[in-house]
Amino acid sequence: MRVVTSKQMRELDGRMIKEFGVSGEALMERAGAGVAEIVQCLARMSGYSKPSVRLFAGRGNNGGDAFVAARCLKEWDVDVDVWLAGAVDEITGDALKHLSKMKAAGITLKELPALEDWEDAHVFCQGADIVVDGILGTGITGPARGPAAGAIKHINELSKCSLVVSIDVPSGLNSDTGMAEGGAVKADVTVTMGLPKIGLLEPCAVDYAGTIEVVDLGMPDELISSVGTDIELITAEDLRKVMKRRPRDSHKGSFGHLLIIGGAAGYSGAIALAAKAALRSGVGLVTVLVPESIASIVAGIVPEVMVHGSAETDERSLSSSFFKKWKKDINDFSAVMVGPGMTRHEQTRLVVDRILKECSKPVLVDADALNVYEEQADKFRDASCPVIITPHPGELARLMGCSTAEIQSERFRMAGCAAEATGSVVVLKGAGTLVAQKGKPLNINMTGNPGMATGGMGDVLSGLVSGLAAQGIAPFDAARIGVYLHGRAGDNVAWRSSQAGMIAGDVIEELPIVVRELTAR
Repeated sequence: MRVVTSKQMRELDGRMIKEFGVSGEALMERAGAGVAEIVQCLARMSGYSKPSVRLFAGRGNNGGDAFVAARCLKEWDVDVDVWLAGAVDEITGDALKHLSKMKAAGITLKELPALEDWEDAHVFCQGADIVVDGILGTGITGPARGPAAGAIKHINELSKCSLVVSIDVPSGLNSDTGMAEGGAVKADVTVTMGLPKIGLLEPCAVDYAGTIEVVDLGMPDELISSVGTDIELITAEDLRKVMKRRPRDSHKGSFGHLLIIGGAAGYSGAIALAAKAALRSGVGLVTVLVPESIASIVAGIVPEVMVHGSAETDERSLSSSFFKKWKKDINDFSAVMVGPGMTRHEQTRLVVDRILKECSKPVLVDADALNVYEEQADKFRDASCPVIITPHPGELARLMGCSTAEIQSERFRMAGCAAEATGSVVVLKGAGTLVAQKGKPLNINMTGNPGMATGGMGDVLSGLVSGLAAQGIAPFDAARIGVYLHGRAGDNVAWRSSQAGMIAGDVIEELPIVVRELTAR
């Protein structure tokens, strides 16, 4: 989905009103209703049967969206109230119209027009399950001041016990730069309107924006196509166009056969997690090739895959001698994944060299299979196959011959440089995972949460992406779908249980549920 600056979004809103006859009041109704739907979904996912929701409104259009959301939630029998960071007599235009409708619905409104009022707000605050931030929008420049600053501080205090949803952009955050010049709301979810704002995707905004949801305002395609951008947000709407309906006469051979190569003594879990995730991608068959000494372990963990043990080194990692037997079969598979748990043994380098030379099918290279190419990013340009690499920042730094700090400080640029240097699809993992390929817009994924910062998550992602590639999905699209589903599954687990208690296996078990978001079946 294309991203916009705040100026571009204002122009699009203006054209909607002028050229397509959609009133500002109607646009605000659509925006607020979209917020209400996402709040209700979040409450349901988090297990609140009778949630309490407190909405914080400013004096502008974001406040108007909050008024609409409060009314919709009230109609759905949700316990709501609204706190205003300002005075009622300061509200004008479409926001005032919706304030009147909200009052008519019998919703309680508390006015806190001065900064001092917010300093004592905790005294009479009983909290809420979910708080909604509708204080400041995309028009802010400089730090928040007055009652808005007090409301932002108060919301961040409430976030210790409440989930936080921001409308359009977290209050206090610059929607173009992603910078917070003063206090800014730290949201769990940002519900942005029409199209995502560029600042929400900047690395510096990650800790404020949370997961990003986009509300469809009914904007015509001709308006959206008028926006030029080299950065896009990965959304379910775009991915549905790639996922195909499965024919009724399908069989296990219809959806590809993936080969996963890796593992070593003490590292059987990585390849087992990758295999499980690949199975959940919808691939028809998965074969796993591991050192002989761990073959029975992997087979016991994942009975649905075909496990083959092969020759191993003295350290019980995979020996490259397996290729004598497997060379003629390597291109019988639909895709190959190599790397999980292999260790950085010199034989690992020989294994990957042979695969990149001999295989003509898509190959995903991860973990130790990447680490053996330190400062040799151009090695992948000579591959005879389409390549996907899935590094975390440290792995990409080793590959590119720079520091991890440099990767993290310039994630957008470095992902593009890596795609250029390697000639491959690059999946740069982290908060705001990037998918880059030369000649295509940089794609950013904003699903996922800090609970996914735990062992095995990278193996799950790689297995998922390679399983999608084995089904005939183009490598770039397989990567986009994979990172989105991976993060969405992690979000579902976090809402239903917690971030801190999440493990990689939880995400695998959630994958079939989130796949339905894209396929309906």
